[in-house]
Amino acid sequence: MSKRIDIMDGKLAPGLRNGLIYTEVLGWIDLGHARGGDITQLLQKINAGESSGGPTYDVTYSQSMADGKTGLRLGKFIKWRIRKGRSYFERQSIALAMMMTLAKRFEDFQSSFPNNLITDSGFSGEDLVSDLLGFYRVMACMNPFPLLQPVSKEEALKRWDHYGEIGSWKNQTFNPLLFPD
Repeated sequence: MSKRIDIMDGKLAPGLRNGLIYTEVLGWIDLGHARGGDITQLLQKINAGESSGGPTYDVTYSQSMADGKTGLRLGKFIKWRIRKGRSYFERQSIALAMMMTLAKRFEDFQSSFPNNLITDSGFSGEDLVSDLLGFYRVMACMNPFPLLQPVSKEEALKRWDHYGEIGSWKNQTFNPLLFPD
């Protein structure tokens, strides 16, 4: 659940682990989601499975949310059985499919009762787009931010103040929501 106080200057995005920025190309980006740490771990599990014995291996992928006050963690996971012998590009495709499948399930979980009483984060406008950016940051091993045209903190705050908080804008797709100046 992103808040106005989370907004950062887009020029700082490559060095930040958390925060919210606005880009002209992808709209709002949650830098925590866009880190891609979950994708790195998922690929490690898939690669380890490819090195294991047997004709198949199981891979589990999860997404969760935590309450900072109580420490309570809730989430979703999926487990897929994969046939050994997948090429590198097939492994990337499997990781993308797992992330996209679970991300939608997790956002649906967040937006359903009783979780929706606690957070408006379910299908928040930036979530799925940020997850997808995290995937491609890991796969491409590059800094995508110059291509995304991040705006200054002041410009991002103007958009937030004009259009309202991003949590009130719901997006059930991996397509960006753009908020023109």
